[in-house]
Amino acid sequence: MAAVLESRSIIPDMSRTPDITVAAVTETDGRFLVVEERINRRLVFNQPAGHVEHGETLLAAIVREVREETAWGFEPKALIGVYLWVNPASGRSTMRFAFTGTVTDHDAAQPLDRGIVGTHWLSRTDLMKREPRLRSPLVLRCVEDYLHGKRRPLDPVARLDLHSAPTVEAVSV
Repeated sequence: MAAVLESRSIIPDMSRTPDITVAAVTETDGRFLVVEERINRRLVFNQPAGHVEHGETLLAAIVREVREETAWGFEPKALIGVYLWVNPASGRSTMRFAFTGTVTDHDAAQPLDRGIVGTHWLSRTDLMKREPRLRSPLVLRCVEDYLHGKRRPLDPVARLDLHSAPTVEAVSV
């Protein structure tokens, strides 16, 4: 775990830091909560995920994002991993902190975030069948790591925010 949470920059030569995002991997009866969202006029599948806002910790961001995108409450239990992905189309890099946890108190009357078409509970097989429609390779990678039992304590990342998160070592995808 120490290697994943070292305090050193993973991209020292880049003049721009990666976009810092959070994602939730939550499973019930072999199915994972995902959102179907419209991105650039294309419908894609993703975990509930989003950008960390200024003044917000990673843990506060994931709780907020899951609520906004799915209307479920989310209680983070562990960090699955930290991933760095460079979008081949735009060249933009994204650093994703993937958390696992449980969902509670669904509010069916709550409107979902702009761009979210719906939520689904899909199995790993269902996700693999939709691979061309996944928002990024991070979707399956996070599910695979979750299924392989990758879990890290929340304490080392609990206070991280937009300024401190880029110093964490990530796995390149």
